[in-house]
Amino acid sequence: MKKILVIDDSPFFRGQLRAVLSFAYAVAEANDGEEGLEMVKREKPDLVLLDGVLRGMSGFEVCRILRESESNNLMPIVMITSSDRQEDILRGLELGADDYITKPFNNRELISRIKNLLRRIDRNRDANPLTGLPGNIEIQREIMSRISKGDKFAVGYVDLDNFKAYNDAYSFSRGDTVIVLTADILRDQLRLWGNPDDFTGHIGGDDFIFVTTPDRVVKICEEIIAIFDERIRDFYNEDDLKALCVKTINRKGEVEVFPLMSISLAVATNLCRKLDNYLIISDIAAELKKKLKRMPGSNYCVDRRTDAPAASAAGG
Repeated sequence: MKKILVIDDSPFFRGQLRAVLSFAYAVAEANDGEEGLEMVKREKPDLVLLDGVLRGMSGFEVCRILRESESNNLMPIVMITSSDRQEDILRGLELGADDYITKPFNNRELISRIKNLLRRIDRNRDANPLTGLPGNIEIQREIMSRISKGDKFAVGYVDLDNFKAYNDAYSFSRGDTVIVLTADILRDQLRLWGNPDDFTGHIGGDDFIFVTTPDRVVKICEEIIAIFDERIRDFYNEDDLKALCVKTINRKGEVEVFPLMSISLAVATNLCRKLDNYLIISDIAAELKKKLKRMPGSNYCVDRRTDAPAASAAGG
């Protein structure tokens, strides 16, 4: 259960907030700024509700001190005060508050704002720092949401071929730029050819995932491959482009030759068979990726099998 710390010098108001929030959250209380700062260190709350006007140290000062510590950067702070002056609101926001609510407040509005803030912070914590795309927690949540709603979906697992060889030949920093390029291509093509609620995630390294609908997935895969194959050429020097390969030295001191990077997209869909588990979808994708890795260049493979074993459909 998420924990909320209420810092307010009014016992009545703390009780009011506790009554509103305790059905969904663990609520801790502090009656002044000094106690609030100590409780943040001790209790590690997920969110702080902070009165701007406190006896002694003001809520604005508490907010400033909290934001000076990097350990509190992702902890949402909601300022609550009886003043609705624009100057006070701006002051709180400039000090690092995430939101601002004036007394008296609407209970439903307060709960909605808290829920949205906590959801956003959870996503930020899970997001890949290089691409900004949602990570594994959000990926699984998205897929399980589609399953629970009974939607028809297509889950594409994306992997770069010969990426390690590129890193060895050109450096990890150059490899990071390829990762960012891939993320941008996926986002752009989902936006252009997919649905408004399609999803793109970053599993880690050179592994990505996207979720769309079966009717859009082939076009998306074709466009991703076309754009990637065109733009990836900009990341090689002229000699490697002419040779269509890169050479690296392995740990034994031997020269190894690898083709230029390509992209593989393995797609699992519940259009023809029931998929009710994230692990099953992952297993199907892993099986298809093995097939794709044996094929030269960039390719995609959409699993069209029914529950009975049958050949899958490939393209690209």
